[in-house]
Amino acid sequence: MIFDEFSIKTLIRPVVDFPSAGVIFRDITPLLQSPKALRMVADSLVQRYVESDFSHIGALDARGFIIGSILAYELNRPLILFRKQGKLPADVLTESYRTEYGEAFLEVHADSLCEGDSVLLIDDLIATGGTFIAAAQLVRRMGAQVYEAAAVIDLPELGGSCKLQDMGIPTFTLTAFGLNDR
Repeated sequence: MIFDEFSIKTLIRPVVDFPSAGVIFRDITPLLQSPKALRMVADSLVQRYVESDFSHIGALDARGFIIGSILAYELNRPLILFRKQGKLPADVLTESYRTEYGEAFLEVHADSLCEGDSVLLIDDLIATGGTFIAAAQLVRRMGAQVYEAAAVIDLPELGGSCKLQDMGIPTFTLTAFGLNDR
């Protein structure tokens, strides 16, 4: 299936003033409800990474779990979950980070990765980069490296992709929105 950016963008719903005044939230729920669009997104990402040399998929809480699970299955790679604080049952590593809305904490099972592992990080969007940066720090703390940070959407004006690239982490997104795009 050929990727159609226009079709994908029309299925990403802008929600004004969510979760706080002045923010336009990019909701991928309509995209997930379209089997054709979800297949287009998944197929595009699978095609990009099918011959790539990384060992694990790292899915970021929570919408990254959806796309990450599909990629892990299709690419036959282990899936690592990066969760919000307090959601994982075993020994964890924790990293704090800043979001557009305040401070948060990301956790991963401490035994998820080993030295020499390489991880593709995946989420629905890159905004300020806080969640991706926290996940990258956790990956590095386990002795592994980040292969790339990938998402469906980039919000380039918030600078997350640039921050990741400044850390030596390549980024890839399928589409981008300006902060005031509707």
